[in-house]
Amino acid sequence: MDKLQQFAAGELETLRQKGVFHRPRVLESEQKATVIIDGHEVITLSSNNYLGLTVHPKLREAAINAIEKYGVGSGSVRTIAGTMSLHIELEEKLARFKHTEASLTFQSGYTTNLGVISALMLPEDIIISDELNHASIIDGIRLNKTPRKVYPHKDMTGLRRVLEESRGASKVMVVTDGVFSMDGDIAPLPEIVALAEAYGAFVMVDDAHSSGVLGKNGRGSVSHFGLDGRVALQVGTLSKGIGSLGGYVACSQDVKDLLMMRSRPVLFSTSHPPSVVATCIAAIELLENDNSLVERLWENTHFFKRGLEQLGFNTGHSETPITPVIVGEGALAMKFSTR
Repeated sequence: MDKLQQFAAGELETLRQKGVFHRPRVLESEQKATVIIDGHEVITLSSNNYLGLTVHPKLREAAINAIEKYGVGSGSVRTIAGTMSLHIELEEKLARFKHTEASLTFQSGYTTNLGVISALMLPEDIIISDELNHASIIDGIRLNKTPRKVYPHKDMTGLRRVLEESRGASKVMVVTDGVFSMDGDIAPLPEIVALAEAYGAFVMVDDAHSSGVLGKNGRGSVSHFGLDGRVALQVGTLSKGIGSLGGYVACSQDVKDLLMMRSRPVLFSTSHPPSVVATCIAAIELLENDNSLVERLWENTHFFKRGLEQLGFNTGHSETPITPVIVGEGALAMKFSTR
Protein backbone atom coordinates (compact mmCIF):
# COMPACT_ATOMS: atom_id res chain seq x y z
CA MET A 1 0.00 0.00 0.00
CA ASP A 2 2.81 2.42 0.93
CA LYS A 3 4.60 1.74 -2.36
CA LEU A 4 1.41 2.38 -4.32
CA GLN A 5 0.82 5.67 -2.49
CA GLN A 6 4.43 6.72 -3.05
CA PHE A 7 4.15 5.90 -6.73
CA ALA A 8 0.89 7.83 -7.16
CA ALA A 9 2.18 10.86 -5.23
CA GLY A 10 5.40 10.93 -7.24
CA GLU A 11 3.63 10.72 -10.58
CA LEU A 12 1.19 13.47 -9.60
CA GLU A 13 4.03 15.73 -8.49
CA THR A 14 5.69 15.24 -11.88
CA LEU A 15 2.47 16.29 -13.61
CA ARG A 16 2.19 19.35 -11.37
CA GLN A 17 5.77 20.39 -12.10
CA LYS A 18 5.03 20.14 -15.82
CA GLY A 19 1.97 22.32 -15.34
CA VAL A 20 -0.44 19.77 -16.79
CA PHE A 21 -2.21 18.42 -13.70
CA HIS A 22 -5.86 19.38 -13.48
CA ARG A 23 -9.14 18.23 -12.02
CA PRO A 24 -12.27 17.92 -14.16
CA ARG A 25 -14.75 20.75 -14.12
CA VAL A 26 -18.08 19.68 -12.64
CA LEU A 27 -21.22 20.56 -14.57
CA GLU A 28 -24.22 21.50 -12.45
CA SER A 29 -26.66 21.49 -15.37
CA GLU A 30 -27.58 19.54 -18.46
CA GLN A 31 -25.07 19.29 -21.30
CA LYS A 32 -25.99 21.93 -23.87
CA ALA A 33 -24.54 25.09 -25.46
CA THR A 34 -24.37 26.81 -22.08
CA VAL A 35 -23.70 25.01 -18.81
CA ILE A 36 -23.49 25.89 -15.13
CA ILE A 37 -20.03 25.56 -13.54
CA ASP A 38 -19.35 26.81 -10.00
CA GLY A 39 -22.71 28.53 -10.07
CA HIS A 40 -21.93 30.51 -13.24
CA GLU A 41 -23.46 30.08 -16.68
CA VAL A 42 -20.74 29.70 -19.31
CA ILE A 43 -20.56 28.78 -22.99
CA THR A 44 -19.13 25.31 -23.50
CA LEU A 45 -16.71 24.90 -26.40
CA SER A 46 -15.25 21.55 -25.45
CA SER A 47 -17.98 18.90 -25.55
CA ASN A 48 -18.60 16.34 -28.30
CA ASN A 49 -22.32 17.15 -28.35
CA TYR A 50 -22.14 18.27 -31.99
CA LEU A 51 -25.86 18.52 -32.69
CA GLY A 52 -27.18 19.28 -29.21
CA LEU A 53 -29.06 15.98 -29.11
CA THR A 54 -28.26 15.31 -25.45
CA VAL A 55 -31.20 17.54 -24.51
CA HIS A 56 -33.49 16.99 -27.50
CA PRO A 57 -37.14 16.47 -26.42
CA LYS A 58 -37.57 13.39 -28.62
CA LEU A 59 -34.56 11.69 -27.05
CA ARG A 60 -35.78 12.51 -23.54
CA GLU A 61 -39.21 11.09 -24.36
CA ALA A 62 -37.69 7.95 -25.87
CA ALA A 63 -35.60 7.31 -22.75
CA ILE A 64 -38.57 7.74 -20.40
CA ASN A 65 -40.82 5.47 -22.46
CA ALA A 66 -38.14 2.78 -22.66
CA ILE A 67 -37.64 2.76 -18.89
CA GLU A 68 -41.38 2.42 -18.34
CA LYS A 69 -41.61 -0.50 -20.78
CA TYR A 70 -38.27 -2.32 -20.31
CA GLY A 71 -36.89 -1.15 -16.95
CA VAL A 72 -33.50 0.43 -16.28
CA GLY A 73 -31.07 -2.36 -17.21
CA SER A 74 -30.61 -5.25 -19.61
CA GLY A 75 -29.37 -7.68 -16.95
CA SER A 76 -26.99 -9.71 -19.11
CA VAL A 77 -24.46 -9.82 -21.91
CA ARG A 78 -25.74 -9.87 -25.48
CA THR A 79 -25.02 -13.55 -26.12
CA ILE A 80 -26.92 -14.89 -23.09
CA ALA A 81 -30.04 -12.92 -22.15
CA GLY A 82 -29.11 -9.28 -22.78
CA THR A 83 -30.37 -8.81 -26.33
CA MET A 84 -33.68 -6.98 -26.32
CA SER A 85 -35.85 -6.09 -29.29
CA LEU A 86 -34.58 -2.51 -28.91
CA HIS A 87 -30.99 -3.63 -29.51
CA ILE A 88 -32.01 -5.33 -32.74
CA GLU A 89 -34.00 -2.29 -33.86
CA LEU A 90 -31.06 0.05 -33.24
CA GLU A 91 -28.62 -2.16 -35.13
CA GLU A 92 -30.98 -2.45 -38.08
CA LYS A 93 -31.41 1.33 -38.16
CA LEU A 94 -27.65 1.91 -37.93
CA ALA A 95 -27.03 -0.51 -40.80
CA ARG A 96 -29.61 1.25 -42.95
CA PHE A 97 -28.19 4.65 -41.97
CA LYS A 98 -24.64 3.59 -42.89
CA HIS A 99 -25.74 1.65 -46.01
CA THR A 100 -24.31 -1.68 -44.82
CA GLU A 101 -25.74 -5.17 -44.34
CA ALA A 102 -25.50 -5.11 -40.57
CA SER A 103 -24.13 -3.36 -37.51
CA LEU A 104 -23.14 -4.32 -33.98
CA THR A 105 -23.22 -2.03 -30.95
CA PHE A 106 -20.60 -1.85 -28.20
CA GLN A 107 -20.45 -0.14 -24.81
CA SER A 108 -18.23 2.69 -26.12
CA GLY A 109 -16.29 3.79 -29.17
CA TYR A 110 -13.10 2.79 -27.36
CA THR A 111 -14.24 -0.78 -26.75
CA THR A 112 -15.52 -0.98 -30.33
CA ASN A 113 -12.04 -0.45 -31.73
CA LEU A 114 -10.47 -2.84 -29.22
CA GLY A 115 -13.13 -5.47 -29.80
CA VAL A 116 -13.15 -5.30 -33.59
CA ILE A 117 -9.38 -5.34 -34.06
CA SER A 118 -8.74 -8.14 -31.56
CA ALA A 119 -11.47 -10.37 -32.98
CA LEU A 120 -10.68 -10.01 -36.67
CA MET A 121 -6.90 -9.69 -36.93
CA LEU A 122 -4.56 -12.66 -36.33
CA PRO A 123 -0.77 -13.10 -35.93
CA GLU A 124 -0.36 -13.97 -39.62
CA ASP A 125 -2.06 -10.71 -40.67
CA ILE A 126 -0.80 -7.09 -40.77
CA ILE A 127 -2.47 -3.91 -39.55
CA ILE A 128 -1.50 -0.64 -41.25
CA SER A 129 -2.30 2.51 -39.30
CA ASP A 130 -2.04 6.29 -39.77
CA GLU A 131 0.41 7.69 -37.22
CA LEU A 132 -2.19 10.12 -35.80
CA ASN A 133 -5.04 7.65 -35.34
CA HIS A 134 -7.08 7.82 -32.13
CA ALA A 135 -5.74 6.26 -28.94
CA SER A 136 -8.42 3.55 -29.03
CA ILE A 137 -7.12 2.34 -32.40
CA ILE A 138 -3.52 2.47 -31.18
CA ASP A 139 -4.41 0.55 -28.02
CA GLY A 140 -6.42 -1.99 -29.99
CA ILE A 141 -3.40 -2.65 -32.19
CA ARG A 142 -0.89 -2.76 -29.33
CA LEU A 143 -2.99 -5.17 -27.28
CA ASN A 144 -3.25 -7.52 -30.25
CA LYS A 145 -0.60 -9.95 -31.48
CA THR A 146 -0.95 -8.87 -35.10
CA PRO A 147 2.16 -7.21 -36.62
CA ARG A 148 1.65 -3.53 -37.36
CA LYS A 149 3.05 -0.91 -39.69
CA VAL A 150 2.54 2.84 -39.33
CA TYR A 151 2.59 5.35 -42.18
CA PRO A 152 3.14 9.13 -41.87
CA HIS A 153 -0.03 11.14 -41.38
CA LYS A 154 -2.16 11.13 -44.56
CA ASP A 155 0.95 10.26 -46.62
CA MET A 156 -0.23 8.14 -49.53
CA THR A 157 3.31 7.46 -50.73
CA GLY A 158 4.07 6.08 -47.29
CA LEU A 159 0.88 4.01 -47.32
CA ARG A 160 1.77 2.53 -50.71
CA ARG A 161 5.23 1.61 -49.39
CA VAL A 162 3.94 -0.29 -46.35
CA LEU A 163 1.26 -1.99 -48.45
CA GLU A 164 4.02 -3.18 -50.77
CA GLU A 165 5.97 -4.46 -47.76
CA SER A 166 2.89 -6.34 -46.52
CA ARG A 167 2.19 -8.48 -49.59
CA GLY A 168 3.00 -11.75 -47.83
CA ALA A 169 0.44 -11.36 -45.04
CA SER A 170 -2.66 -13.53 -44.87
CA LYS A 171 -4.86 -10.42 -44.78
CA VAL A 172 -4.07 -6.71 -44.46
CA MET A 173 -6.21 -4.07 -42.79
CA VAL A 174 -5.68 -0.34 -43.32
CA VAL A 175 -7.20 1.62 -40.44
CA THR A 176 -7.70 5.37 -40.28
CA ASP A 177 -9.73 7.99 -38.49
CA GLY A 178 -12.32 9.56 -40.79
CA VAL A 179 -11.79 12.88 -39.02
CA PHE A 180 -8.72 13.22 -36.83
CA SER A 181 -9.78 14.26 -33.36
CA MET A 182 -6.96 16.63 -32.46
CA ASP A 183 -6.56 18.74 -35.60
CA GLY A 184 -9.94 18.24 -37.26
CA ASP A 185 -8.55 17.28 -40.66
CA ILE A 186 -10.24 14.69 -42.88
CA ALA A 187 -8.58 11.47 -44.04
CA PRO A 188 -8.04 11.16 -47.82
CA LEU A 189 -10.39 8.20 -47.85
CA PRO A 190 -10.79 7.80 -51.64
CA GLU A 191 -7.02 7.46 -52.05
CA ILE A 192 -6.76 5.11 -49.06
CA VAL A 193 -9.53 2.87 -50.40
CA ALA A 194 -8.07 2.82 -53.91
CA LEU A 195 -4.63 1.82 -52.63
CA ALA A 196 -6.07 -0.84 -50.34
CA GLU A 197 -8.08 -2.34 -53.19
CA ALA A 198 -5.03 -2.35 -55.45
CA TYR A 199 -3.09 -4.39 -52.89
CA GLY A 200 -5.92 -6.69 -51.80
CA ALA A 201 -6.30 -5.05 -48.39
CA PHE A 202 -9.49 -3.89 -46.67
CA VAL A 203 -10.24 -0.62 -44.88
CA MET A 204 -11.51 0.18 -41.40
CA VAL A 205 -12.49 3.80 -40.77
CA ASP A 206 -13.25 5.28 -37.35
CA ASP A 207 -16.05 7.78 -37.93
CA ALA A 208 -16.39 8.92 -34.31
CA HIS A 209 -16.00 12.58 -35.29
CA SER A 210 -17.69 12.17 -38.70
CA SER A 211 -21.06 10.75 -37.63
CA GLY A 212 -23.59 13.57 -37.49
CA VAL A 213 -21.04 15.85 -39.15
CA LEU A 214 -20.03 14.67 -42.63
CA GLY A 215 -21.98 13.02 -45.43
CA LYS A 216 -25.65 13.03 -46.35
CA ASN A 217 -27.69 13.64 -43.17
CA GLY A 218 -24.51 13.14 -41.13
CA ARG A 219 -23.86 9.58 -42.31
CA GLY A 220 -20.08 9.98 -42.03
CA SER A 221 -16.92 10.10 -44.11
CA VAL A 222 -17.82 7.10 -46.29
CA SER A 223 -20.99 8.86 -47.41
CA HIS A 224 -19.11 12.16 -47.69
CA PHE A 225 -16.81 10.66 -50.32
CA GLY A 226 -19.41 8.42 -52.01
CA LEU A 227 -17.62 5.21 -51.00
CA ASP A 228 -20.59 3.08 -49.93
CA GLY A 229 -19.80 -0.62 -50.35
CA ARG A 230 -16.02 -0.10 -50.50
CA VAL A 231 -15.18 0.24 -46.79
CA ALA A 232 -15.40 -3.05 -44.91
CA LEU A 233 -15.63 -1.67 -41.38
CA GLN A 234 -17.23 1.63 -40.39
CA VAL A 235 -16.73 2.26 -36.69
CA GLY A 236 -18.79 4.97 -35.06
CA THR A 237 -19.77 6.34 -31.69
CA LEU A 238 -23.18 6.96 -30.21
CA SER A 239 -21.72 9.39 -27.67
CA LYS A 240 -20.91 12.41 -29.83
CA GLY A 241 -23.13 13.49 -32.72
CA ILE A 242 -25.78 10.96 -31.69
CA GLY A 243 -25.88 12.49 -28.21
CA SER A 244 -26.14 9.34 -26.08
CA LEU A 245 -23.63 6.59 -25.22
CA GLY A 246 -21.85 3.71 -26.91
CA GLY A 247 -20.13 2.67 -30.11
CA TYR A 248 -20.82 0.45 -33.10
CA VAL A 249 -19.34 -1.09 -36.21
CA ALA A 250 -21.27 -1.15 -39.49
CA CYS A 251 -20.20 -4.15 -41.56
CA SER A 252 -21.38 -7.28 -43.36
CA GLN A 253 -23.68 -9.78 -41.68
CA ASP A 254 -20.95 -12.43 -41.59
CA VAL A 255 -18.53 -10.05 -39.87
CA LYS A 256 -21.19 -9.10 -37.33
CA ASP A 257 -21.93 -12.75 -36.58
CA LEU A 258 -18.21 -13.46 -36.10
CA LEU A 259 -17.81 -10.46 -33.79
CA MET A 260 -20.77 -11.66 -31.71
CA MET A 261 -18.92 -14.94 -31.18
CA ARG A 262 -15.37 -13.60 -30.69
CA SER A 263 -15.32 -9.97 -29.60
CA ARG A 264 -14.53 -9.89 -25.89
CA PRO A 265 -16.28 -6.58 -25.09
CA VAL A 266 -19.47 -8.13 -26.49
CA LEU A 267 -18.99 -11.45 -24.73
CA PHE A 268 -18.06 -10.12 -21.31
CA SER A 269 -19.88 -6.79 -20.85
CA THR A 270 -23.52 -6.17 -20.03
CA SER A 271 -25.42 -4.71 -22.97
CA HIS A 272 -26.73 -1.16 -23.13
CA PRO A 273 -29.67 -0.25 -20.88
CA PRO A 274 -32.97 0.20 -22.73
CA SER A 275 -33.09 3.97 -22.17
CA VAL A 276 -29.74 4.46 -23.92
CA VAL A 277 -30.73 2.26 -26.86
CA ALA A 278 -34.03 4.10 -27.26
CA THR A 279 -32.34 7.51 -27.34
CA CYS A 280 -29.95 6.28 -30.04
CA ILE A 281 -32.87 5.04 -32.13
CA ALA A 282 -34.59 8.41 -31.78
CA ALA A 283 -31.40 10.24 -32.78
CA ILE A 284 -30.91 8.15 -35.92
CA GLU A 285 -34.54 8.74 -36.91
CA LEU A 286 -34.04 12.49 -36.51
CA LEU A 287 -30.97 12.47 -38.74
CA GLU A 288 -32.62 10.29 -41.38
CA ASN A 289 -35.57 12.65 -41.70
CA ASP A 290 -34.04 16.09 -41.18
CA ASN A 291 -30.67 17.55 -42.17
CA SER A 292 -31.25 20.93 -40.52
CA LEU A 293 -29.22 20.15 -37.40
CA VAL A 294 -26.18 19.21 -39.50
CA GLU A 295 -26.61 22.34 -41.62
CA ARG A 296 -26.77 24.53 -38.52
CA LEU A 297 -23.67 22.86 -37.12
CA TRP A 298 -21.71 23.86 -40.21
CA GLU A 299 -23.10 27.40 -40.16
CA ASN A 300 -21.92 27.76 -36.57
CA THR A 301 -18.57 26.20 -37.44
CA HIS A 302 -17.83 28.67 -40.24
CA PHE A 303 -18.96 31.61 -38.08
CA PHE A 304 -16.77 30.54 -35.15
CA LYS A 305 -13.66 29.86 -37.22
CA ARG A 306 -13.93 33.22 -39.00
CA GLY A 307 -14.27 35.01 -35.67
CA LEU A 308 -11.22 33.31 -34.17
CA GLU A 309 -9.11 34.04 -37.22
CA GLN A 310 -10.15 37.70 -37.17
CA LEU A 311 -8.99 37.86 -33.54
CA GLY A 312 -5.60 36.51 -34.59
CA PHE A 313 -5.85 32.96 -33.24
CA ASN A 314 -4.16 30.04 -35.03
CA THR A 315 -6.77 27.35 -35.70
CA GLY A 316 -4.50 25.06 -37.70
CA HIS A 317 -5.75 23.17 -40.74
CA SER A 318 -9.09 21.90 -39.46
CA GLU A 319 -11.67 21.01 -42.10
CA THR A 320 -14.43 20.18 -39.62
CA PRO A 321 -16.17 21.59 -36.51
CA ILE A 322 -13.17 20.48 -34.43
CA THR A 323 -11.36 23.79 -33.96
CA PRO A 324 -7.95 23.68 -32.29
CA VAL A 325 -6.69 26.96 -30.84
CA ILE A 326 -2.93 26.49 -31.04
CA VAL A 327 -1.11 28.47 -28.35
CA GLY A 328 2.14 26.52 -28.07
CA GLU A 329 3.33 24.35 -25.18
CA GLY A 330 1.05 22.30 -22.96
CA ALA A 331 1.50 24.42 -19.83
CA LEU A 332 0.34 27.54 -21.68
CA ALA A 333 -2.66 25.67 -23.07
CA MET A 334 -3.51 24.61 -19.51
CA LYS A 335 -3.46 28.26 -18.39
CA PHE A 336 -5.89 29.17 -21.17
CA SER A 337 -8.11 26.28 -20.11
CA THR A 338 -8.21 27.19 -16.42
CA ARG A 339 -9.11 30.79 -17.22
